[in-house]
Amino acid sequence: MKKMIAIDLDGTTLNEESRISERTAHTLKRAMEDGHSVVIATGRPYRMSSEFYRQLQLTTPMVNFNGALVHLPEKHWENELETSFNRNIVFDIMQEKKNLKLDFIAAEDRDTFFIDDLNFFDKHMFASEATIDNLLTTDSLTKDPTSVIVRSQPQNLKSVAEELKQQYGSSVEVNTWGGPNSILEIVAKGIQKAHGLAHIVKVFDMNKEDIIAFGDEHNDVDMLAYAGWGVAMANGTDQVKEVANDITSKPNSEDGLAAYLEKYLDL
Repeated sequence: MKKMIAIDLDGTTLNEESRISERTAHTLKRAMEDGHSVVIATGRPYRMSSEFYRQLQLTTPMVNFNGALVHLPEKHWENELETSFNRNIVFDIMQEKKNLKLDFIAAEDRDTFFIDDLNFFDKHMFASEATIDNLLTTDSLTKDPTSVIVRSQPQNLKSVAEELKQQYGSSVEVNTWGGPNSILEIVAKGIQKAHGLAHIVKVFDMNKEDIIAFGDEHNDVDMLAYAGWGVAMANGTDQVKEVANDITSKPNSEDGLAAYLEKYLDL
């Protein structure tokens, strides 16, 4: 039976240099040559993950913003799904920025982003340039965002997440970005990577039992639980390992995903 291989990026498919190694790229392409499909499911926006989509030469739908955007990159797709939440929450968080000990707040959709302090803008992290037009204000953010990211110091991240959930948990989900950045992502309530995969399964009349999913962070928990076979990375959190069907023998820094697939799919 051919599989849909759902892959998280940071801490899973990407190594410690935030790159897809030659071995991992080769293994995924081998899997596709054998008739399996590969779907990226990430918390990143498309502009920060497009290079990996192109590197793997994918033609499948992609899940961005932890499930808030399901689209077919660079193409018009009648089944595209984008879910937003009330922009007033963004303005509330801006007012609480100092109390929450946040470095910056950025609101995004599939096309653009706005950041409240250009001094914290990093073109590598945003995979873009920024001008004064990208400054987040009540005037610039005229429509509901698909995603909001906030950054704090690593030691504050857990308490910030708990405070955001307490205040806005009835309207939004709060997830970690994963990887080296101490960033939280906020998306609409009920939005998880599993939500994005379920949409793809429905559109293509697939069976979720034919999904093998890989992840390492708590924002991958629902995806691994949803998939027919969920695999946690050796470097993953205890939370994601608890719901997984299996755990890779090697971490992302040692091509753990590739090593697992080579055996699982007999490549």
